Amino acid sequence: MAKIIRASGAKTNVPSVPKKPPKRGAKAVPKPKKSPKPKPWTQAEIHEAFSRFRKANPEPKGELEHLNPYTLLVAVVLSAQATDAGVNKATRALFAVADTPEKMLALGEDKVRDYIRTIGLYRNKAKNVIALSQKLIDEFGGEVPRTRAEIESLPGAGRKTANVVLNMAYGEHTMAVDTHVFRVGNRTGLASGNTPLEVELGLEKVIPPEFMRHAHHWLILHGRYTCLARKPRCEVCLINDLCRWPEKTV
Repeated sequence: MAKIIRASGAKTNVPSVPKKPPKRGAKAVPKPKKSPKPKPWTQAEIHEAFSRFRKANPEPKGELEHLNPYTLLVAVVLSAQATDAGVNKATRALFAVADTPEKMLALGEDKVRDYIRTIGLYRNKAKNVIALSQKLIDEFGGEVPRTRAEIESLPGAGRKTANVVLNMAYGEHTMAVDTHVFRVGNRTGLASGNTPLEVELGLEKVIPPEFMRHAHHWLILHGRYTCLARKPRCEVCLINDLCRWPEKTV
């Protein structure tokens, strides 16, 4: 049977459907309006919010267990992508035998790994703990340094780690932004930002100095126990009348 070959580019005899001209007087479909940006907090409102946090919890504490600045540093490094409770469970036994860089080095990477095996990414974290301990001895006389740049130079330590250590160990007015603080800053409208650094700088700009010593702990605890990610507990929130979140339930 002869094969029919259709010439390439040959047009089929299908009539084109002409486009209907728009009717006269027809209204264009309006574009959906963007939701207006929430009104910024006033300084009076910010002062009121942190006054309430202070009244409810005058001396907030971080939940990572530690014995000194060195064990605090190690605990914060270990807490990356892990819960404070999980880190505490592992470090209680670890810090009982190694609470200084010298003791940690004597323990060795293999044994450190065994102590922290229940923590996520424990192999790499054990390596970092040994490396940062060695660097503390070699470059800082075995002491945890007091500047952000120096702490950030340690293996496994980033900006958040430095801010936590500077605040908790040395009383500096730093703002450590974890997932809870990032959520609270954006959701409430206190300090919106696309990155932790943007939120950090925004919060430092608006929070009065008198509250900065404990501000990041108040915000962490608020995000961890009240302003939850999936189902915020707006009904018991201390600042629900000030919060700018359009979806709050009260």
